[in-house]
Amino acid sequence: MRISGFTFIRNADKLDYPIKESIQSVLPLLDEFIIAMGDNDEGDTTFELLQSINSPKIKIINTVWDTVAFPKAQVYAQQTDLARSHCTGDWLFYIQGDEVIHEKDYATIRNRCEELLPNTAIEGLLFKYFHFWGDYWHQNRSHSAYGQEIRIIRNHPDIHSYGDAQGFRRIPNFDGKNFRLKEGVYKLNVARVNAGIYHYGWVRPPDFMMRKRKMSNTLHHGQSTTTENFAATIFDYGPVGRKPILKAHIRPSCKRE
Repeated sequence: MRISGFTFIRNADKLDYPIKESIQSVLPLLDEFIIAMGDNDEGDTTFELLQSINSPKIKIINTVWDTVAFPKAQVYAQQTDLARSHCTGDWLFYIQGDEVIHEKDYATIRNRCEELLPNTAIEGLLFKYFHFWGDYWHQNRSHSAYGQEIRIIRNHPDIHSYGDAQGFRRIPNFDGKNFRLKEGVYKLNVARVNAGIYHYGWVRPPDFMMRKRKMSNTLHHGQSTTTENFAATIFDYGPVGRKPILKAHIRPSCKRE
């Protein structure tokens, strides 16, 4: 059994994505890791960051983000799908640049993949999510924080990234143009794995967090709404200790110091 990993990234340095830690957290499980690296801004050091991992498992594919052809953040899904298409494993482990897994779950994940490999009716594995908020000691457990997502999929040509790349769908004969397609789209048949994804997308210095929020909003809704609604330069996390922000009981050891 082979397991491939894949992700996409652009301007990880500029937007303070923990991409190196993300990849390193999952790499011991994998036979290869495919990265679709977008056209980083001048001065951004994402490529050097990826090179510093220094693993023969890693393959970097240079890409260009076409936000006109793929509007409303579909470029995320298009880039994810591009990386997925280069994977050769039986199972494909998708991890975004602000997510990590815990080393305590390696055996559980591998054993689950081996157990389900002969069962071709299972198309993906569902992971529980832990969303850190503001720092490494608090979680967001509100209704706005999604509790689970598919992060391992079977290597099948009909399975594609969907929407803004949060999840996956089965889309037979997909033309690769509309990642928010409604007709002829099917949810995957999934099984649970007793392992977690630790999400650090909301753990950044306040100025970096606002920079990331502006970029994301522009991709989803356009520059005019970003200019209108995001005048501040500093993101306000609010009172981090209030409910439903609760203390985390476990953290992966690969967090940045």
